[in-house]
This record gives sequence, C-alpha cells and structure tokens, in this order.
Amino acid sequence: MNAIIIFIRNPILGKVKTRLAREIGDLQALQIYNQLLNITRDVSLESHAIKYLFYSDFIQNDDEWDSNYNKMLQTGNDLGERMKVAFQSILQRHSKCIIIGSDCPYISEKLIESAFTSLDQNDVVIGPAKDGGYYLLGMNKLILEIFTDMAWSQQHLLTQTKAKLDELNYSYCELDILEDIDTLKEWENYKKSINQSN
Repeated sequence: MNAIIIFIRNPILGKVKTRLAREIGDLQALQIYNQLLNITRDVSLESHAIKYLFYSDFIQNDDEWDSNYNKMLQTGNDLGERMKVAFQSILQRHSKCIIIGSDCPYISEKLIESAFTSLDQNDVVIGPAKDGGYYLLGMNKLILEIFTDMAWSQQHLLTQTKAKLDELNYSYCELDILEDIDTLKEWENYKKSINQSN
C-alpha cells in the first residue's frame, strides 16, 4: 500500500507563514495558513494511500484531521533530518512513500497518483517548486544522502537534490512545476487561478 507523509506546522499565532506575516501581520498569516491546511487535507483525503500526519511541535488530537490520519511528531534538528526520520519510519511499512507540506495549494489528487505511478519506473519522484525547492518528494527506497548537507529552504535545493541523485545513479522523475505560498502575491495568484477556473 502507498503512503503519504504530510508535514505541517501546528497552527499557532506568530509561528506560521512568517514571511507572509511580515507583509500582512500574524493574524492574517495564520488565517491563510489554516486555509492552506484545509486545502491540503481535502486533497489528501481523495487519495487511497495511507496517510501519516507529522506535526511540528505537538500532536493535536482535537483538530480537523480525523481518524483517516495516523498522527505523529516530527523529530530532528533541521528539515532534512525530520524528513529522513519520517521516511525511515514509513518505508519500513510501505513500498512507496511521498511527502508533501501544506504550502502548495495547487497539488491535486491526480498529481499525487501520478507521483506514485512514476515510482514504478523510478527510484525517486520530485515535484519542483518555482522557488527552487520542491513541494513533493517520493521514493520507493530510503536514500539517506539527499537529506544531508542540503540548502534547506534555499533556491538551490532542487538543483542540489538532483545533482546528488545523479552522482549516486538513482533514477528520478519530475512532476509539474508549481508555486508554494510564502508571500501575499503568491497567495493572490492562487486566489486568481481559482476564480478563473470557476
């Protein structure tokens, strides 16, 4: 059975979407983050994969993420270590695993299924983000090297990751380039795209 890891931050005022908060304040940034969480939850619910929800700070049992989600806690000193620990745990139980965050509202159930399908022919699948990172990473075997000494949250992360995979002779597939939401303009772009599609 396939597995989806979803990394989220606990929705706490002043602790989420800090770049966005510098533009519009902590309260509005939290409101937008909660909308992003709702979008991520709705999309992931459409998938038949087993779902693992990893919280940043503490597990919330009384939130909107119901029993469809196995709730766990992120552990590690940086994003790479936290992702590595999560993949290590979940790949012991599942043959294919992808990880997403809650920053990319453009992700669809169709794209998630495409990611799993691509792992039939490739070791790794990557969803490139416009900012030079990635919004999705998937693998069918644990590749520790792509979680160490990487430029986390920097514009070179995608390039570094692909270079490391090439160096180690792992095959990978890239999905569509999508935009993460870190600024007000990016959020407004998303809202416009929704209005145009309705």
